[in-house]
Parts: sequence; structure tokens; C-alpha cells
Amino acid sequence: MSHSPDPDEDDLSTIPAPHPVFHAEQALLGALLLDPRLLGDVPGISADAFSTAAHASLFAAISALPPPDPAEHAKSAAWLNQVLAAAREEARGLSASYLHTLIQVCPWPRHAPAYARMVEAEHARRQLRAAADRLVQTVHDASLPEPVQAVLAEADALTVTVGDIATRFPPRAGILPRTPVPPPDAAADPAEAVEEEQLLLATATARPADIESVRWLLAEDFTQPLHAGLWQCLTTLVRRHEPVDPVTVLWEAQQRGLLHTGSEPGDVLRLLAEPAGSVEHWGRRALTRSLLATVDHAGRRIAAYADDPMTTPFQLVAGARRSLADLGAIRTRWQHATGHSLPQTVRAARAGPAARRAPTVSPPARPVAAGRTP
Repeated sequence: MSHSPDPDEDDLSTIPAPHPVFHAEQALLGALLLDPRLLGDVPGISADAFSTAAHASLFAAISALPPPDPAEHAKSAAWLNQVLAAAREEARGLSASYLHTLIQVCPWPRHAPAYARMVEAEHARRQLRAAADRLVQTVHDASLPEPVQAVLAEADALTVTVGDIATRFPPRAGILPRTPVPPPDAAADPAEAVEEEQLLLATATARPADIESVRWLLAEDFTQPLHAGLWQCLTTLVRRHEPVDPVTVLWEAQQRGLLHTGSEPGDVLRLLAEPAGSVEHWGRRALTRSLLATVDHAGRRIAAYADDPMTTPFQLVAGARRSLADLGAIRTRWQHATGHSLPQTVRAARAGPAARRAPTVSPPARPVAAGRTP
């Protein structure tokens, strides 16, 4: 006869298995409870590195209480009782039996530094994931009065987080994450983007002399391949000092194969024949949209790296820095377009921990082989 579960019966099958770092935390805490002197072998780790409130409270209590006499600790549970009492002020569910469980599950107390490194690595992963999430959420927050400034502030915060992680896990040359990169997200309002890009192209065709003032705008900033190709046609004609009008742009588009993708000549002529506003205005709009899309893609890419358990902390740093470098290029162009400068504190954060330290005499750097990431 089949068993009918009681509504009040716990269904243990629905409880997810703990992550490997949970066992590393247990092993580390067990080692410290067995031999509190090992705390000196795990410098740099703090209570917020632990994944549960109970573990964080226990580590905080162990760190705050004076270590017991080793001989006395071997005979008495007095210090363990003090740790439990202090930890229960923040985690009421802790019990003496759990402390004994921690001691029992610790394989080798002398491996405490290795356990601490595992805990620290997973903490770095959570930090990076949280910073990337905040960045992506800011990109999509339609309530912000200054969206670009808010997004760049979050990008700076993410840069600082990556720099802090790099001090603990310096990236190794040539080691990048193997996590598949998520595809770029679709534009929030594709119809608006298409309309504004068409106005930009038409206005630039009518006033080609103004194209020189938006040299910071690139074909990659357009959302439509045809629009990107037409912008290249316009900039090429201007650079050659050739006549610019809808017909000459159409001819250049034919030479570049843009009309082989289903675009009709009449449609292109009509697109280029309705100018409005200024080239600089529409150019800034296109660049801003491109910057936000780049930030969104960088944030989601870094989040994907952090979500991949096979990505090491060294790869996380290398991959995040590569993503932020892609963002840095378009950010520089946006600053040229708008006149905004990069704060000195952000420059220092981008430069990394070595640039913020006092200069020291060091031997000449070895040359980096071609194709390798320094």
C-alpha cells in the first residue's frame, strides 16, 4: 500500500543539498574549535565571508574571545560554552550539539588555511555576483533621473570589488573563464532606437560637415546592421571629401553590399531624406543607448562567470577585468561626447592595488608574449 504523506510531515527531498563551500566552512570552524590557535593561520578572513548566519556568528565569536590555554582546552569545554553563548546572541538556533558536529566533521585541523581559502574564494564569487546584479538592475531602472551617471557609479563600484578580489586572488596570465557568454540583450525600445538612428542618418546626410563633430560615434553603436553600414558609408564619403547626398550614400551602400541583405534602394533613399534636429544630439542619443547596452552585457557576462562553479577566483578576476575593459572603451567615448571627466578615485581603482601603493624599486618587468593577457 502506498504511503500518503502527512501534511505536517517534513519533505526532506525538497531541501537542496548544501554547496561544497558549506562543508569547507564546517571544516574550518571545526578546526578552530578544536585548536583556537589556528586562527592566526587564517588571516584576512572575516565573518561576512561565511554563507550562513550561524557560521558567521560562530566565527565572529571565535575571533572575539581570547583563546584558551591549550592544556585547559583539552580537558574542559568551558571555552566552547563561551563561544556558543556569544554566537547565540546573533544566531539563536545554535546548539552545543552542532559545535560538536563541526568538530567531528573536520578531517584535518592543520588544513585550516586551505579551508579558509575555499571559504574566501566562494565569498569573492558572491561579492562579484551581487555587484554585477546591482549593475544590471541599475541599467534597467527607468525611474532614475540620470541613468548614465547612476550606471557608471555602479560600474565603478564593480571595478572596486574586482580590484579588492584581485588583491587576494591575483589573476594569472592567459587564464580566462570558459563560461559561455550570454547573448546581448534586446533594446528596451527597439522602435525608438530605429527611429532615432534614421533621424541621425538623414540629418548627417543633409549636413555632412557636422559628422566631424561626432567622431566619437562608431558604427558598432547602432542597433541595426543597415544603419551601421550606412554610417560607415557617410563617414567614408566625408573622409574622402566626396559629395554627400542620399544618392551618393546609396551608391556607396551598393559598393559595400548593403543592398544585398533585402534593403530596397527606394527605402534607403526615403530613410535618408527626412532630416531633423542636429547630428550631435542624435549621435549622443545613439552613444548613450550603446553605452547602456554595453554595461548590461558586461554585467550579465560577469554574473554568468560568477554563477559557474568551475570558474576559479583567478578566472573571475581576469574575466571581469576583460569585461570592464570593453566597458571602459565606450565610456571614454561617452566622456568625450558629453564633457564628463573620470574622477581621480575611479582612476586609482581601475589602476589596481599596485597603483595605489607607494612606489617601490623593482626589477624590470618581463615581456609578455603575444596573445597573452598580462
